[in-house]
Amino acid sequence: MGRELHHFRNNRELFLLSLPGLLYKLIFAYIPMIGLIIAFKNYRYDLGIFGSKWVGLDNFRYLFTTDTAWRITRNTVLYNTAYIVVGTSAALLLAILMNEIKAKWSKFYQTALFLPHFLSWVLVGYVAYAFLNHSDGFINRTLESFGLNPVSWYQNAGPWPVILILVQLWKVVGFNTLIYFAGIIGINSDYYEAARIDGATKRQMAFKITIPLMAPIIIIMLILSIGNMFRGDFGLHYFIPNNSGFLYGSTDIIDTYVYRALREVGNVSMSAATGFYQSVVGLVLVLTANGIVRKIDSDNSLW
Repeated sequence: MGRELHHFRNNRELFLLSLPGLLYKLIFAYIPMIGLIIAFKNYRYDLGIFGSKWVGLDNFRYLFTTDTAWRITRNTVLYNTAYIVVGTSAALLLAILMNEIKAKWSKFYQTALFLPHFLSWVLVGYVAYAFLNHSDGFINRTLESFGLNPVSWYQNAGPWPVILILVQLWKVVGFNTLIYFAGIIGINSDYYEAARIDGATKRQMAFKITIPLMAPIIIIMLILSIGNMFRGDFGLHYFIPNNSGFLYGSTDIIDTYVYRALREVGNVSMSAATGFYQSVVGLVLVLTANGIVRKIDSDNSLW
């Protein structure tokens, strides 16, 4: 105890500087955790959290006995898997290519790739509607100019997995690319010089030097992504499909289901149960992924 007190006295300025952040975390992250008990109650606004009737696991039982639970879980996992695989591969490839571009053009491409990250999904949804609108959308107008029939994009669920993956890639890939690009810049150039002397090609240097040395960053990004496997991108899956009921089978995920349950039905308890389900599974996935990485290479694990 005396050693901790001595450490605090020697670093009290640093502890005081961190106090606002700690208070923010306490007020907006830990205190709201009291609301987790809503998942186990039949919540009523007039009775409040503690006055509402305790129903135990009934909310979870109802959630898992409906066809909707399987659909939204399947969609969430499959979409996030596709986003991780496609997004990681594309971001790593773009980062490697960007490292080969001359310095004067590098800033331009960084800005071009990163700019979509700052656009809201509401705005991107309007742009998507301008392209996909049945009556006067850009794609249907183009199809008609070639003598082809227009497509009812918001009533045909078939193409939407590809559409959502492409839109998500366009908006998010720039952020991940910059992270990987920063990691590539930090690699000692002596490795590449030695490889050039030995006659290595660009492709060989990428697979033998860049990617292996980027493994710690790639693994950390993958672990964090796996932890969010059960948390879908609400804005992407709500605004881009325009919340069309015809597309729920293909585009509906856990987050959009929770939103509709809260907005349309007003079922707060069901929404809380679904959110609790997401959090628990996400925690298990992070612990599992980190445990696997720690057994393979403990230096690259998070803890």
